[in-house]
Amino acid sequence: MEVRSIGVIGAGTMGRGIAYAAALGGYRTILEDVMPESLAAGCDWIGRALEEGVARGKLRAEERASALARIETVSTVQEACRECDFLIEAVPEEMELKLELFTLFDRFARPGAVLASNTSSLSIAEMAEMTQRPELCVGMHFFNPVPKMRLIEVVRARKTSEQTIAACRQVGARMGKEVVVVEESPGFITSRVNALIGNEAFAMLEAGLASPRTLIKR
Repeated sequence: MEVRSIGVIGAGTMGRGIAYAAALGGYRTILEDVMPESLAAGCDWIGRALEEGVARGKLRAEERASALARIETVSTVQEACRECDFLIEAVPEEMELKLELFTLFDRFARPGAVLASNTSSLSIAEMAEMTQRPELCVGMHFFNPVPKMRLIEVVRARKTSEQTIAACRQVGARMGKEVVVVEESPGFITSRVNALIGNEAFAMLEAGLASPRTLIKR
């Protein structure tokens, strides 16, 4: 499965970061948002982030120019679907919204296109059920800020194919990311670990409040 073009749905904090990484990775990148002001702000942020990379010596000027030339914008999901081999939704964490998007993906995306969600905890299997191509549905969880965070958590649902996982690995590698593949479970890995860390911190605080002598003095 060869990926040449990536569509990013949602130009907010995560979407614009993913589009930045995709364009730098050499992909034709289509950024979509229903809010024109969000789309403009996302493109402005990408331009400034690339400029900063050049100023800090992380990028060459020609790399910046090439990445900018690869980025296009559209105002509808349908347009993005028709243009791309790989779709990543990066909209707010509302299951109804994501289910609606996967319905549109299934209706308008090219045959063989990967349908990915950037969700950090919602069920990929439930999203896949909205389509006739569950083998192409996958989680692709990026971390904020995307340009600086190297990890991508690729989430395999029950019917996700090995070819889809391989495509995610390839895309992640070209973006310069470390890819880990996990089986779908509530919260996946990182969110579950963070929740456990938070619970342990509260437990330690409660124990300290119950026995003040155990608190670390500053």
